[in-house]
Amino acid sequence: MRALVIEDDVDLQGQIRDQLRAEGFAVDATGDGEEGLFFAEEYSIDVAIIDLGLPGKNGMEIIREARAAGRDFPILILTARTRWQDKVEGLEAGADDYVVKPFQPEELMARVQALVRRSRGWSKPVLEVGDISLDTAGQEVRVAGAPVSLTAYEFRVLQQLMLRAGDVVSKTELYEHIYEEDDERDSNVIEVFIRRLRTKLDPNGDRQPIETLRGRGYRLLRPETS
Repeated sequence: MRALVIEDDVDLQGQIRDQLRAEGFAVDATGDGEEGLFFAEEYSIDVAIIDLGLPGKNGMEIIREARAAGRDFPILILTARTRWQDKVEGLEAGADDYVVKPFQPEELMARVQALVRRSRGWSKPVLEVGDISLDTAGQEVRVAGAPVSLTAYEFRVLQQLMLRAGDVVSKTELYEHIYEEDDERDSNVIEVFIRRLRTKLDPNGDRQPIETLRGRGYRLLRPETS
């Protein structure tokens, strides 16, 4: 998954970025409102964390303009304002949730993960498709109850496929949702990750949970479609 952080407090921005990366997110971060709006409108974002008080363009403007541009990813507001009217204004502008500063890192991460899950139609932190389960909080994967060891990028690819189980996910979408903007990208790396996932999730080759649709992408099959 890919998160956008727009926060002008350098220390806080770094803390949030590190926490998100520890949770398996690719992260794009900026402290400038204008640049943040560009990221929000141009990048493939799964969730955005936006401070309200920003230089260049404030958080409320970013939210309104991103929504007007058709960007529908979940948005969590960071605010030092305690007036309930400010919170209501943020939600009415298009935000989905808010956290008041100072906050506990665990609360922020729990809210972010919940927003991403709900935006994809999942209500629980453990995603289950057939006998494959993925714990978004603990970053653990199990097949038929047995733990499976994945690299960070393998985990990100599987999480994208599970969040959209039954749908075709293109190679381009996978690239955009697992990499940060400055990462170097090998044109064949997605195929490598898919091949590794197939080996780890289905070592005997008798279940074949990941389907390749030539020229379109990949699909994690739900039991009823397999």
